[in-house]
Amino acid sequence: MTNDKQTAIGFINLNKPVDFTSHDCVAKVRRLLKLKKVGHGGTLDPLATGVLPIAVGKATRLLQFLPEGKAYRARIRLGVQTTTDDLEGEILSQQPASQLTVEQVRAILPQFIGQIEQIPPAYSAIQRDGKRLYELARKGKKVDVPSRRVEVNDMEILGWHPGEFPEVEVAIACGGGTYIRAIARDLGTILQTGGTLAALIRTQSCGLQLSNSVTFEQLEMQCQQGNFQPIPPDTLLEHYDAIALPPQDARRWCQGQRISTEAVNDSIVRVYREGGGFLGIGTREASQNQWELIPKIVF
Repeated sequence: MTNDKQTAIGFINLNKPVDFTSHDCVAKVRRLLKLKKVGHGGTLDPLATGVLPIAVGKATRLLQFLPEGKAYRARIRLGVQTTTDDLEGEILSQQPASQLTVEQVRAILPQFIGQIEQIPPAYSAIQRDGKRLYELARKGKKVDVPSRRVEVNDMEILGWHPGEFPEVEVAIACGGGTYIRAIARDLGTILQTGGTLAALIRTQSCGLQLSNSVTFEQLEMQCQQGNFQPIPPDTLLEHYDAIALPPQDARRWCQGQRISTEAVNDSIVRVYREGGGFLGIGTREASQNQWELIPKIVF
């Protein structure tokens, strides 16, 4: 890998392997790239695989601005309920559900589409009183987990596997903060059989697609061959308007000064130097009958 720090700013579309936490992935990328500043967007559970956005260098400061839409392929086992709402947890109840049909499951799915109230799993990374919920759950402490409003855009059945404990494969498109484990649990509750997540692949996150992702093996090979190139930092920010500044204004803006500018549709904008060159993220505010562009993240 090149030692030029400028080439080590951007994103990696990592295909997370099973049994890795998101933190494990960040640690491994740090070792491979020999960089300290590495972060991730959108946590994935250890049993889940698929798209995990990784930010390297100064791009870690852009994680908060990435688009929120996510998509998954989930396999839900019916007739089983666990402590973690996936197969990693202890079984709380188990009852054969061979009587279920795919038509019964399909009839339930509309209840999960739109803005819904969802109670996150007790074993999750949400913080309560300064502690992660999974830390409290592992100590045997029972915590009332408050519900949250999440948005599910679409949910479609991809496959049905009948049996004593039938499994349904679904494609789910949703907003940030949605727990697929909670959907599996709640689907089983409505069907009165219990349900748990058997497998999960994230196919899209923060504008990145599974089809374009790279494995650790591929990333390691790129580093060894010296041709590692992260995704340019502004590539995942195209959902914001862009403003190009002339050289003098660009220099002043990069020094932290406010710049008078034309009105734009978004309060957050991508900022470029005229002729090209991504400078960072700015916010616009109205001031004395004019618009001002304020530095937020400067590259």
